Amino acid sequence: MTSTTAGRLHGKVAIVTGGGSGFGEGIAAKFVAEGAQVLIADRDLQSGQRVAASLGPQARALKVDVAVAADVRLMMEAAVQHFGRLDILVNNAGVTHLPTPLEEVTEDDFDRIVAVNMKAIYLAMREAVPRFKANPAGAHGIRGVVLNIASTAGVSPRPRLSWYNASKGWVITATRANAVELAPFGIRVCALNPVAGETPLLKSFMGEDTPAMRAKFLSTIPIGRFSLPEDLGNAACYLCSDEASMVTGVCMEIDGGRCI
Repeated sequence: MTSTTAGRLHGKVAIVTGGGSGFGEGIAAKFVAEGAQVLIADRDLQSGQRVAASLGPQARALKVDVAVAADVRLMMEAAVQHFGRLDILVNNAGVTHLPTPLEEVTEDDFDRIVAVNMKAIYLAMREAVPRFKANPAGAHGIRGVVLNIASTAGVSPRPRLSWYNASKGWVITATRANAVELAPFGIRVCALNPVAGETPLLKSFMGEDTPAMRAKFLSTIPIGRFSLPEDLGNAACYLCSDEASMVTGVCMEIDGGRCI
């Protein structure tokens, strides 16, 4: 799936965390189709390599634990060493806990939510921002773009997912705070808030993947379907392209109307 003509992300280099499946795979595929070179970072190297192989020489996979500082530093260095620069960081990797009363969520599960959904963004920003600040200014003075994958859970929380909901609310606030601080440096920071999607995490959100549980979730989505990886890829492409050079701090719902 390599691009033979200049696309909307032509010449850009991106990192997509959690790119070996789900929304991350959809984003990586769209980016490559639009001319970007993409480092697919995933804890599951086999999944990352599968995606990279399907996308051709514009993609490369790397085994990364986004909650480990040394891994994140190596991820940034690998992108620059292999592709020559870094223009876009997509913080997509995320986890949830199973639907559980808030007081019964284990400390281990809570710590995992904090590490992957929150600390990983801090670690990635700490490494990426200095690199973006050093980039030459591009269209309209932009030097870099960060896209965080938050969730409608941070806007309209579902019961029994309290600590996951809270982590995604943190991502939304961090996105806005980072956008304000980094705008003077030509760095844009945005987020996407997907509704439950056809990804490996869907079963975890629902607790069980049954027709009745799917119907219950779908009843809360006016447009009547789950989000798809390509939905996220299309929105991510716009927000990370020069077309969105005036857009920062936006947390865009990709939710079929759920948050209305």
